[in-house]
Amino acid sequence: MHADYANPRIDGHDAGADAVAGTVFADPGKIIWVGSMALLGTVGAALTVTPGAVALFVVSTGVTLCLGHSLGMHRRFIHKSYRCPKWLEYLFVHFGVLVGLAGPFGMLRTHDLRDWAQRQVACHPYFSHASRWNKDLLWQLFYSIRLERTPRIDIDADYANDPVYRVMERTWQLQQLPWVVLFYAVGGWGWVAWGIGSRVTVSIYGHWLIGYFARNEGERRWHVDGAAVQGHNVRWTALLTMGECWHNNHHAFPGSAKLGLEPDQWDPGWWVLQGLQRAGLASDFVLPEQLGPRAELVDLAKTREARLHHRAGP
Repeated sequence: MHADYANPRIDGHDAGADAVAGTVFADPGKIIWVGSMALLGTVGAALTVTPGAVALFVVSTGVTLCLGHSLGMHRRFIHKSYRCPKWLEYLFVHFGVLVGLAGPFGMLRTHDLRDWAQRQVACHPYFSHASRWNKDLLWQLFYSIRLERTPRIDIDADYANDPVYRVMERTWQLQQLPWVVLFYAVGGWGWVAWGIGSRVTVSIYGHWLIGYFARNEGERRWHVDGAAVQGHNVRWTALLTMGECWHNNHHAFPGSAKLGLEPDQWDPGWWVLQGLQRAGLASDFVLPEQLGPRAELVDLAKTREARLHHRAGP
């Protein structure tokens, strides 16, 4: 049972680190990568519209976001919230790499640094998405941050020494190439534009958009005392994000494999995990009731109920 949420990869290695003081700078690597994908996925896609190409975009985006980003990168690789065969983990993380944000270690480091910063009393607006939407868009997609005093992140040894993940990290952008060859062989440049450029572009911009809303507006049942940033549930994006939109729930129970905790909170990622469980391919799900109490976690619904009861009197 865990008393308070902690991330052993970074907590304990952050003595003297500062989540506020830092410099945001234009990142040439991001500019070239995101810019080239956007050019291919907009201009290239507009010149090659076919029903097959659009269908490929829809299916491939759904697969990489659900199996890759949500189940592979987030719920399994980063939080280890369920178990599955190693071959399936590799496949899901590969799909997560295809989303186009970073390699597995890059995603883990970005997640852990942002998570750590948001749990501090104060953090740089780069981490909190506190700037106006247009500035935050530029920052998140084309810029990076260099903290003056950054914490160390110790990647789990079973990941850091894994030769498959080490190759994935070194070649994360090149992993699109086999799919480029396949798509071109089947459907020509239209399939490449829609199946690679449009998919990656929509995924990257969509990831920013949900992150921006999830830190600024939406439903909240849970409050984390002492944290600079609170998560919000962005209900209208439940299906589009495969359940990743329940960010208030995730801030409350980061290790949970299930993100949609209420009956009306749709969580496609959790539905897929249940299907995998029935097929014998997933097990040992971590759920909120297994995580134990958190001293810093406040149930706002109970707080509101107590206030109403107090006002009503005996």
